[in-house]
Order: sequence, then C-alpha cells, then structure tokens
Amino acid sequence: MSNSKKLNIKLAQLLNDQLPIQDLELSHIQGPELVITVRPEKVVSTLIFLKNNTSCQYKLLSCISGVDFPDRKKRFEVVYELLSLTYNARIRVKTRTDEVNPIDSVVSIFPAADWWEREIWDLYGVFFRNHPDLRRILTDYGFEGHPLRKDFPLSGYVEVRYDERKKRVVCEPLSFAQEFRTFEFNGPWNLIK
Repeated sequence: MSNSKKLNIKLAQLLNDQLPIQDLELSHIQGPELVITVRPEKVVSTLIFLKNNTSCQYKLLSCISGVDFPDRKKRFEVVYELLSLTYNARIRVKTRTDEVNPIDSVVSIFPAADWWEREIWDLYGVFFRNHPDLRRILTDYGFEGHPLRKDFPLSGYVEVRYDERKKRVVCEPLSFAQEFRTFEFNGPWNLIK
C-alpha cells in the first residue's frame, strides 16, 4: 500500500471521528484523494477544522465549483477543493442545497473563495450567506436568471441586436414561436448519483 493511500485512510478515520460527515469516499481520479460530503450548515466548521488541524493542514483552497442535478431534491452541489502542501494531499468537500436555502460563505476562512462564490451565485443562483460582496461577476447586472442551470433556455430570455434606426444596441424580450417544453432529464447526469 502506498504512503499516500495509508495517509488517506488514517485521515479518513480521523475525519470520521471529528467531523459531521454524511458520506466519505476515496477517489482515484488524480491519485488517491478523499471526498467528503457534509451538510450545508457544517461547511464552515469543517473547512476551519481542515485548515487548522495539525493532522490536516489544508491551507490552500484551489477551487470552488457548482454542479446542477435538476432531478434531485437538493439540486445544487457545491464542491470545495483543498490542498495540503505540508502533506502533499488533496481533499474534496461537497455539500448540497436547493434554490431557497443558502450556504455560509467561507471568504472569512479562505479569501480566495470571494470570486468563486460570486461566480456560483451568478451562474447557478446558489446564495452564500455573509458574503461581503455577493453580486453578478460574469453576466450583466440586468441579466435575468442563472445561465448554467440545466433548465435555463438555450436561447436565453432577451435578444440583443443593433437597431439601425436608433443607432444603438437594444435589448428586447425574446419571442418564441412555440411554448416552452418540459424536459425529461434523461441525460448522462442521471447516471451519477
């Protein structure tokens, strides 16, 4: 058994004893990597523990990403990728939420989370409570909706075109030739649970 796998098993036992983990797995996508799932209200305490505990020392937040699973009750998954330079180890922390319930911001723990949380808010509509500046970052301030949701229409809600008569760009509501359809989400994301 490799050293990194032994370290991950030892760390998994420690985390199971110390943290309110819902699910724990060992991923082998880019070498052995722990993946834990926690409830949204435990994200902050979990990340503080992982950053400050001497057996963990995950001092670097390398990424936060969002995923939309529209067929789940809690359709949004927020994934935190952490790196321990001391132990040369990675861990992935996941949590799930819906359109209504917010997740606590981790900007106070990892300042790098600022723009990633804004991006997830802008593109998915996941609200981060206590974020210092939660506003759109990639779309226009007047933009309606959240474009990376699976139920967002591909054509959007507005049409932008140049009006020759007005000599400027105008935004108009998009008119559809047919009604919106409801989709059966029988895509590849249903295979992942």
